[in-house]
Amino acid sequence: MRKSRHLAAALAIFMILAPAVTTAALANSLTATSPTAGSVLNVAPNAISMTTANPLLDQGNLIVVNDPNGVAVDDGSISVTGNNAVVGLKALTATGVYTVNYTLLAANEAPVAGSFTFQFNAPSVVSAPSTPAVSPSTSKKAVSSQSTNSGADTFVYVLLLLAFLVFVFLIIYAKQTFGGSKKRSRN
Repeated sequence: MRKSRHLAAALAIFMILAPAVTTAALANSLTATSPTAGSVLNVAPNAISMTTANPLLDQGNLIVVNDPNGVAVDDGSISVTGNNAVVGLKALTATGVYTVNYTLLAANEAPVAGSFTFQFNAPSVVSAPSTPAVSPSTSKKAVSSQSTNSGADTFVYVLLLLAFLVFVFLIIYAKQTFGGSKKRSRN
């Protein structure tokens, strides 16, 4: 009878904590980038676009684009429309791997932070950038890196939940083993 009550208590605690684990797994994430993470471009984009699962806040977002030498080539003008954030770029002139570092904020959500890269092959003669490349396209690399972070967060929450359940079990076991029956001393 005692074991069934303890099992019921442990199950009740699990049911209370399960929504927290589920909520962490459904947190905001990056769903698309333009240019696509890992892509090789022969035409310089004039903007970087990122799309998230949830609507973004208008302020507090950060997107920095660095050229192969580590010099910032974004113009610092970030515009946000719903789930989409766009930062303008200065003219890209260096051939190599460009890194996009971002921190995007959504209301009541953890920040979406990370980075992705793309390669630009500069032409021998530099001309003005072509049409804006702001239409989002699916980015498997960016999504997988963020999914890894979400998966890691969920894994940590599940481990914490399991540790808590083990802790409760040990308390119950210790109480039964060492303090389950009170012995009265005779005076």
